[in-house]
Amino acid sequence: MITYIPKAIIMMAATCMTGTAYAATPLQLSSDVYVERAETSADGATKLILEKPTTVLPGDNLVFVVKYTNASNEPASNLMVTNPLPKPVQFNGTADGNEQVSVDGGKTWGSLNTLLVQEADGTSRSAQMSDVTHIRWELSQTLAAGSSGKLIFRGIVR
Repeated sequence: MITYIPKAIIMMAATCMTGTAYAATPLQLSSDVYVERAETSADGATKLILEKPTTVLPGDNLVFVVKYTNASNEPASNLMVTNPLPKPVQFNGTADGNEQVSVDGGKTWGSLNTLLVQEADGTSRSAQMSDVTHIRWELSQTLAAGSSGKLIFRGIVR
C-alpha cells in the first residue's frame, strides 16, 4: 500500500524546523525543506535535484536548510540552534557532522553513538537515527552583526 504525507504535514515540518535559538543577541532563523528526486535526462544520465515538495511518500529523502542571521548591531557568540524533528521524518545526518542530537525529547544531548534508548522492559540499547527527536548545533564562531550562515540536515519520510 502506498501512502503519502499531505502538504499540511510538510508545512508543519518546515515550520517546526525553524527551531529555537539561544543566544546573547537576537538570532533570526528561517528554514526551507526540499525533496530530493532523481531525474533522468534524455541521454540516460541521472542527476539528483532538489525541489519544493507538494506531496512526499514514505522513503522520500528530504533536505532541510536552516538559515540564521545575527539581527543585532553587535557581534554574537555562544550561539545555539535547536530543532525538533517532526515525527513523520527520520533523521538522516547533517552536512557538517557537528550536531548534537537528543533521543528523549531534548532532555539529554550528545553524539548519536554515545546515547542510549530506554526500552519499555527497562533495558537499554544504543540509539539509532530513527530515535532522534531533536538536533542541536553549538556555533563556536563569533557571528558579526548582520552576518549569516546555514545549517543543513537530511531526513527520510517514514
